[in-house]
Amino acid sequence: MSLSLEKLKIEIEGELYFEENNPKHQTILVAYSTDASVYQEKPLAVAIPYTKSDLLKLIDYANAHQITLIPRTAGTSLAGQVVGKGIIVDVSKFFNKILEVNEQEQWARVQPGVIRDDLNAYLKSYGLMFGPETSTANRAMIGGMIGNNSSGLHSIVWGDTRENLIEANVLLNDGTEVIFKELNNQDYFKKLSQKDREGEIYRQLNDIISNKDNIDVIDSGYPKKDITRRNTGYALDYLVDISKPFNLCNLLAGSEGTIGIVTEAKIKLRSLPPKEIGLLCVHFSDMVECMHGNVVALSHNPEASELVDKYILDFTIGHPTYQYNRFFIEGDPQALLIVEFRADNVEDIIQKADALKEDLINQGLGYAYPLVLGNKDTNLVWDVRKAGLGLIRNLPGDEQPVNLIEDCAVSPVDLPAYVADVQQLLKDEGVHASYYAHAGAGELHIEPFVNLKSAEGRRQFRSILEKTTDLVLKYNGSLSGEHGDGRLRGEFIGKVLGDKVYVLLQNVKNIFDPNGIFNANKIVNTPPMDTSLRYDNVVDGKEIKTYFDFTKDESILRLAEKCSGSGDCRKTEITGGTMCPSFMATRNEKDTTRARANMLRQFLTNSTKQNRFDHEEIKEVMDLCLSCKGCKTECPSSVDVAKMKAEFLQHYYDANGAPFRSKVIANFTKSQQLGSLVAPIYNFFSQNKFTSGVIKQIVGFAPDRSLPEVSGTTLKQWLKKQNTPTSKRKVYLFCDEFTDYNDTSIGQTAYKLLTALGYEVLFAPHKESGRTYLSKGFVKEAKKLANANVSMLKDKITADIPLLGIEPSAIITFRDEYLTLVDVALKADAQKIASHTFMVDEFLAQEIDKGHIHPEQFSVEKQHIKLHGHCYQKAFHLVGYTEKLLSFPANYSVEVIPSGCCGMAGSFGYEKEHYDISMKVAELVLLPAVRTAKEDTIIVAAGTSCRHQIKDGAARKSYHPVEILYNALIK
Repeated sequence: MSLSLEKLKIEIEGELYFEENNPKHQTILVAYSTDASVYQEKPLAVAIPYTKSDLLKLIDYANAHQITLIPRTAGTSLAGQVVGKGIIVDVSKFFNKILEVNEQEQWARVQPGVIRDDLNAYLKSYGLMFGPETSTANRAMIGGMIGNNSSGLHSIVWGDTRENLIEANVLLNDGTEVIFKELNNQDYFKKLSQKDREGEIYRQLNDIISNKDNIDVIDSGYPKKDITRRNTGYALDYLVDISKPFNLCNLLAGSEGTIGIVTEAKIKLRSLPPKEIGLLCVHFSDMVECMHGNVVALSHNPEASELVDKYILDFTIGHPTYQYNRFFIEGDPQALLIVEFRADNVEDIIQKADALKEDLINQGLGYAYPLVLGNKDTNLVWDVRKAGLGLIRNLPGDEQPVNLIEDCAVSPVDLPAYVADVQQLLKDEGVHASYYAHAGAGELHIEPFVNLKSAEGRRQFRSILEKTTDLVLKYNGSLSGEHGDGRLRGEFIGKVLGDKVYVLLQNVKNIFDPNGIFNANKIVNTPPMDTSLRYDNVVDGKEIKTYFDFTKDESILRLAEKCSGSGDCRKTEITGGTMCPSFMATRNEKDTTRARANMLRQFLTNSTKQNRFDHEEIKEVMDLCLSCKGCKTECPSSVDVAKMKAEFLQHYYDANGAPFRSKVIANFTKSQQLGSLVAPIYNFFSQNKFTSGVIKQIVGFAPDRSLPEVSGTTLKQWLKKQNTPTSKRKVYLFCDEFTDYNDTSIGQTAYKLLTALGYEVLFAPHKESGRTYLSKGFVKEAKKLANANVSMLKDKITADIPLLGIEPSAIITFRDEYLTLVDVALKADAQKIASHTFMVDEFLAQEIDKGHIHPEQFSVEKQHIKLHGHCYQKAFHLVGYTEKLLSFPANYSVEVIPSGCCGMAGSFGYEKEHYDISMKVAELVLLPAVRTAKEDTIIVAAGTSCRHQIKDGAARKSYHPVEILYNALIK
């Protein structure tokens, strides 16, 4: 087989990975062995097709070798649709073009790899949008949405993908490309007469759907027609419905890639919704009561009616991002119903919300009814709902929420009774669950907490689904609403729809795909639902010793396991955010946060080595991690890969030794310290084109990257010479290693600004922060520095005398890594210091709020600023403080650049093999924004690396916030 795959690799223009002895190939195979489900199976190969010709060659290969092709886009499937032992065909990277938009007729033609939210960002200028909106819409792609017939929280108004799919270009099993579209009677009979593969399919299908006995079986077996989310099996109920025009797109939607490969789709667009939005957030003390409230809400014709339960709400408490989204919550609700209204004016929304509130009160339903208005605040509310799956992954222990009965749908009027039955079922099983999502459509994402690592948990896994299918039958509901059947629910389709219908489904699969080359064993002929689980074949449960303290996460393995696979890390720069910069640049699955977490999970769970970190595959997947910490807060499960990467590297060095360049970078402070003693000579060699080129070649730096200069006087030396005026308001200034040696003038300006504003600036002896050691994985050295700094500062830093820092990456180390790095005896001291440690701009913004700094102290000159936030500022929600500070002078206006990581990431942007990726990351948003800024616009960036990237990439000087505020002072 490998020889023929070698031949296939040469023949296709795209990429093909399969080699057993190649760490990069094996890394990619492992990365694609899971999706967002509980399943895991290593594929035979992974193909990244570049052209339609590649797809045809893959189809030919599959037919010749009886191999199945598994079409995949974002890989956010919850039922294991894109997991299997075949060739994964990932169309997300190259089949991602918007081909045509017809504004008048309101449709678009797109390739399957187009992301739903990215498409809508493009369509916004047309006043149009694509309606179906999954919670994964900022990474979910049209091809995957067709496969699962995705819908989302506005489906009661905007419909599902099936309703919005007009035409589709599909490659059949013999390579024929056909177009599925609406057919009138004449066109339909013409298809039946065609003497080709397409005609053969139409004739065989016609034999099924024109047979009266089959029609009766379908009518009686399929769910109630008032259930809009009926998505079980193939949609034969749509094909036999004579009230609907015949269109094989209705069958294609929800077919999970089992009948062909979509290459293009013509999709229906709709006008943008009314601009004003309001959410009535109804609080309930009981889940069943909430479902009764949902029925009342639907009678008021809302845009959406969504459930969030106490489990999800509780996980927002203390979450680095979602704690800010709790502003509307009153008391401690067991369930929250979020009911959306839209209108052209706020008054109409208030009127609609008041009418619903009055109706609920009259019926004794709910106890609080806050109304949230405006896009900014309503987005915060919806973000909690959309993050539900990831948030509940923060549950401690091996008992975790599982996708199991999360996609079953019943009529909304049946929901109260159905929920009561499910609650009793789970109580009988001794299992708790989270309930959330699409109450308005009759489909709740009910996720039982089960330990799939245990035999009892696996028994419960099967038992709960089996018993729930009885309830689905009881209420004539749908086994799958929007997440699909996959390998999770496929086993029970025959039970729910009836054996006769199941035979018809097998016939449909055979008509389209007699050789099983398209995603075999999904929907029909699926393996048992409790096989090929993520936690099968675990070697042992032996404790993994780490240098960081992972107690809060239980262990490094549990932190990796928290990744649900929901793919939040696959969003692009178009929808914004920091996570994940390397994926944004490469669009490769192996460069996602998800892939890194899964790789660690795989080897920490299954490795037979004494040092479980000692694997080239982990090194390969971590290579492009910029340690931006975007995942620490943007991932709903807070999977901090930057921390895990540092831990991995230390263990890898323990086994294999550390590379020369990594040692050089880690010891950056020592080289700068020596350089500062002979600054003119050092700077001559570092800035001279010839000598700097030699240095870069020796160390392994990129030729096009400039090297930093050192200052002749360090900040520490300069501070010791200052006669600081005394003041009641005192602060300690941390002289980080970058400001001390390279950006000394910025440190001097920070001192001058603070003293001019009436603060006494103190200096206490301390070591370097350890940031350079952490960035290259020298955790043992960083630990020594952390212990030393906490010991030296623990009796000095208080609420009255805080510690201030200039460089974000250094000062935030006190608030982040130090807390899990210092010795146990110093933990309380580290926590105390962390609570009183601030960036200078953060501290000054808070002082403005306290009234300690006044507008009349600053210039009234007009000035416009473009601000780029450092990744760590973004991770700790500090950019807003910098924006507030820079906006304080009366006529200063600040525009925050919607950039993610600058791409420099400390040493990453210097390294020869990473330079191109570094620049690609910068070119996503940051550098274009800087280049288009007017000459009189000031560019501001707090991070030294960010300023370096802007200088190298845009040939423009940027400034630290303290420099801007100091220059604005009336002296």
